[in-house]
Amino acid sequence: MRKSLLIANLILTCVGSSLARGEDWPGWMGPSRDNQWKPQTVPSSFPEGGLKALWSTKIAGGYSGPAVVGNRVYVTDMVTQADAKVDNFGRKAFDGNERVHCIDDESGKVLWTHEYPVTYAISYPAGPRCTPIVDGDRLYTLGAEGDLFCFEAASGKVIWSQKLKSVYKTDSPLWGYAAHPLIDGDNLITLAGGEGSQAVALNKKTGQEVWRFGAAKETGYSPPTIIQAGGVRQLILANPQAVNSVNPENGKLYWSIPYLADNGSIIMSPVHSGKYLFIGGYSNRNLLIELASNEPKAKELWRNQAKKGMSPVNVQPMVIGNIVYGCDQSGELMAFEIATGNRLWETSKPISDRPQGSGTAFMVKSGDRFFLFNESGELIIAKISPEGYQELARTNIIKPTNNAFGREVVWCAPAFANGSIYVRNDEQIVRVPLK
Repeated sequence: MRKSLLIANLILTCVGSSLARGEDWPGWMGPSRDNQWKPQTVPSSFPEGGLKALWSTKIAGGYSGPAVVGNRVYVTDMVTQADAKVDNFGRKAFDGNERVHCIDDESGKVLWTHEYPVTYAISYPAGPRCTPIVDGDRLYTLGAEGDLFCFEAASGKVIWSQKLKSVYKTDSPLWGYAAHPLIDGDNLITLAGGEGSQAVALNKKTGQEVWRFGAAKETGYSPPTIIQAGGVRQLILANPQAVNSVNPENGKLYWSIPYLADNGSIIMSPVHSGKYLFIGGYSNRNLLIELASNEPKAKELWRNQAKKGMSPVNVQPMVIGNIVYGCDQSGELMAFEIATGNRLWETSKPISDRPQGSGTAFMVKSGDRFFLFNESGELIIAKISPEGYQELARTNIIKPTNNAFGREVVWCAPAFANGSIYVRNDEQIVRVPLK
């Protein structure tokens, strides 16, 4: 399906501390799972000498992004003696330990770590994929081989845990458990796998199953998402065979539209705008669905149209108004009209001079500009609109420490909080204030 000058840091610490703690980034794509960051001030350039890290903390391998809440940063990794930096499609097994870290936001000091043994038999086995979730005083993590934990966020005490592969009698997907779970009221909704349990809802306080849904040959990687359409809340669950809408309270099916994913590779969570729902994936798959206005029903409008929509693999697209922006599997950033699929423009500039397959740049919108963190470890400030891409500034943040398709990459989504970007590679996690 990849470092600190004392005086400067003191100044930046004061700036960061003065910003509202409402800038938390409690899970995948931020507070509203929409990649929107709303700080008090937004920079439009970088200092001439680049940005300096407030702190750097040593960690090990992984693709999971950090979560930041209050004065704590949470991140997961995996340590092993085996060579985990392999970009292949095999399932060669090796042993290691996954870890969950809680880090002090001001100093970078590790406050607690929980460690547990794992046997990896997945492709791209560097480490966990899913961003931790902070919900009140609880912390939830999902490892690459299906180890699901609920912790006391302050202390690291395990409240409950489940081994999804054992409970649901299944194997891990080829690229591991990579669909970020969703907290919905009293439930935690996650992809599980197995017969009749492609997705499950668990009581977030106890871990007990509330409902299960879906039979699919492969689990897929598309994070569950909830939309409001047809007068009800609809939980959208996509798997390699279908896009499904269910009642999030009980898992009962509203509607289902077939989808055929190559290599089980359905990764993005569908994006919703008005009456339209779009999803795309590997091998130029695309599907536009029209949602009924007065009841939870849907119909297909078009699918697998060449040069329409996009086919994301590593980066979740975002929709603003009726325009979708995202990175296509071609390695190009592009924009298209959701209703027609008509592409407005495309460019490889945020990632490389020329398109590279699975080229990756994670996007976050802030006011009238965007921050893009690309696979080379660079942070870019840009203006992005239906008219095109305009780069304002670029600087290096962290080095790429993994590899894919013969090139060095860092495929880890950053967090934005407290006036800073938080990002990791396979060696360290850093907090870099944005002046």
